[in-house]
Amino acid sequence: MHLTSYASAAFGVLALATVGCAGAPAAPFDQLKTANATAYRLQNFEPPAAVAAVPGAAAVPGVPPEIMNWIQQGAQGLTQLIPPGLLPPGLIPGTGTAATPGAPTATDAPRFHNFRILAQTQVIDPDLREKLGEILGDADSYDNQYARCAPGTIYPEMGLSFSGGTVANDILISFSCSQVVSRSFAWPHPATGMKPDTVGALTEVVQKLWPQGT
Repeated sequence: MHLTSYASAAFGVLALATVGCAGAPAAPFDQLKTANATAYRLQNFEPPAAVAAVPGAAAVPGVPPEIMNWIQQGAQGLTQLIPPGLLPPGLIPGTGTAATPGAPTATDAPRFHNFRILAQTQVIDPDLREKLGEILGDADSYDNQYARCAPGTIYPEMGLSFSGGTVANDILISFSCSQVVSRSFAWPHPATGMKPDTVGALTEVVQKLWPQGT
């Protein structure tokens, strides 16, 4: 009887330990809470200069349909990530802003993995870094049935770079593609497509990183 009790107790401890491990974010996202992290607002697409938009049209010539569909669906509360000058004023209320005077041209603008940086911010709040690690490091956050762009295609509105040492871990996040891809490490999950709940959770983080209108 005593042996059975000891065995049951040991099994219970082992089960708790297993649950605890299962809840930890996958590497390298398990480092995010204590890492130095920088978030980037990116130009998800740069239309050719020769392409002119047609006012009132359902789509802008040259803009990928994945991006237009995302914008027309309300950009899921992420209008601050729509690049300035991408859409003509009035095409979609609240999103057709003109390019900022004096903004760097596409050739001399700083870039993150070849995508133009519109703004960047240090992720100072450790709770926010921990939240990002929990979202991005959970395999249950992803399902490829939700990915909206063709394989090998990505239109990222956000980038994230974090490091606890000398090696940077870089990812691109595309809300228009509903997808996350790694640019500097082996992706730890079987899927990259973001589930709707994942998009919602990341949207809340984005709204804290870049409040509406900034």
